[in-house]
Amino acid sequence: MSDAAQPTAAEVRAAAEAVKTALDRHLAAVERRSGEDDPAVYEAFNQLAAAAEVYDELLYDRYDEVTPFEIPGTEDSLPPYAGPEEPNAISVLIRRDYAVAEPQRLLAQAQRVEAAEYDDGPGADQDAAGTIHGALGILFGEFEPDEIASRHKEFGLEEGDSTLWVTAADEPAEPGEWLEAPFEAVDPQRVVCRFDVSAVFDDEDDEDIEDAEDVEDVEDTDELDELDLEEDGELEPLDAER
Repeated sequence: MSDAAQPTAAEVRAAAEAVKTALDRHLAAVERRSGEDDPAVYEAFNQLAAAAEVYDELLYDRYDEVTPFEIPGTEDSLPPYAGPEEPNAISVLIRRDYAVAEPQRLLAQAQRVEAAEYDDGPGADQDAAGTIHGALGILFGEFEPDEIASRHKEFGLEEGDSTLWVTAADEPAEPGEWLEAPFEAVDPQRVVCRFDVSAVFDDEDDEDIEDAEDVEDVEDTDELDELDLEEDGELEPLDAER
């Protein structure tokens, strides 16, 4: 990171103060909690986690140092389900992140779509495919999000994290009710289930595989030792012919 983009010492100090304040609020909420699933404790916990994460990032960017804090995974941060037992409606919230890995490929795909739309000549938006944001608008307007997810490499995109939340509702929303702010009123206590995809999980799986391979190596060594003992002690296998 360049010096110009680095946070200032004052910003790091302010982030540290925010952590201290969040700690006090969290402790106060815990001391006043009305039950095991007190929403005030849950909110204070999230505020503390967010403050700690910001401080950790700024500290690393400014001083190349880290904190001992470990933010619990999202599966641990959701409160217990408190929605209707038999929901009459559900909402599905999806977020997928992409990096524009190959801009020229993205532009070329958008230009093909634009050319197919205007077979008789250039259309009103003939310059849209010449910019990244214009190309994205064309491709996401032409293809369903699931198709883009399955063909992202063709469009010059690289997958990042993704998450899908299914939330329960008592009644379906009125037409146009939430369009202005579609993700604003999500109640974590009404999340029926969620599915997360991240390279973080892949790293954890790789570590588990390496640990398993180490265990297998030890087991194989033990078997070799047993064979050596049999040969040295002239012991016969149990299924040997007598």
